[in-house]
Amino acid sequence: MTTIDPHILWQTIRSEAEREARVRPMLQRYFDSSVLRHDGMDDALASLVAAELVRIDASLPDLSAEFGALGKEHRLGDSTAADIVKISSSNPACPNALAALLSFRGIQALHFHRLAHVYWRAGETTFAVLLQNWCAKSYNVDIHPAARIGKGLFVDHAMGIVIGETAVVEDDVSMWHGVTLGSTFSESGDRHPKVRRGATLAAHAAILGNIEIGAGAVIAAGSVVRTSIPAGMVAAGVPAKVIKPVSGTYAAITAPTRNED
Repeated sequence: MTTIDPHILWQTIRSEAEREARVRPMLQRYFDSSVLRHDGMDDALASLVAAELVRIDASLPDLSAEFGALGKEHRLGDSTAADIVKISSSNPACPNALAALLSFRGIQALHFHRLAHVYWRAGETTFAVLLQNWCAKSYNVDIHPAARIGKGLFVDHAMGIVIGETAVVEDDVSMWHGVTLGSTFSESGDRHPKVRRGATLAAHAAILGNIEIGAGAVIAAGSVVRTSIPAGMVAAGVPAKVIKPVSGTYAAITAPTRNED
């Protein structure tokens, strides 16, 4: 995992926001409200999520202070910082950390989920599920608040992602739009997939049942996986079968070379 001190990352994001505000002064108020008036990552994320809730339903209160306090207590901003570093350093479509924070729906949806997960674990299950629903309405990402999600994730496009209650997604997982971590209806209790560190789930892959996608494994686009896949292997097809070992890295998700003016 690419790591960075969250405080250093926040200063980088602030500097990028200040630069963008100078280049386009008409957006000064936007960058002030979304980045520059905040003391750190948790406050900025809380403000983004709370503003999204009010946009969905104007009758909802401003929960930014509560979300900010919760984020600091549980260090949720550190996990989101790892996501930002991952996608801003590995995705050629992401120009910088500021853009990752403000415009990549996977970043914001994962922070939404982390908040919901804290409420779920605290016994506020109804509010947690409401947050899940509001997140799905806003970002088209539906993650059950009980699901356990790691950090340093590369969640690109994010639209149409569904993750069930007993799913586990470990650190450094890469996931594209349309991915489903669901059940088979033949199991009860622990019935959702476990995706281990560094695995890659390509677009519209459906992983079904209490099975394991091993560390570093790759699931090809459109595959339907009903059995566990060993670490470091590529699986493809309907139903998915192991076809070869993973070899090398993927050009689409490795650190790009940028031309800076």
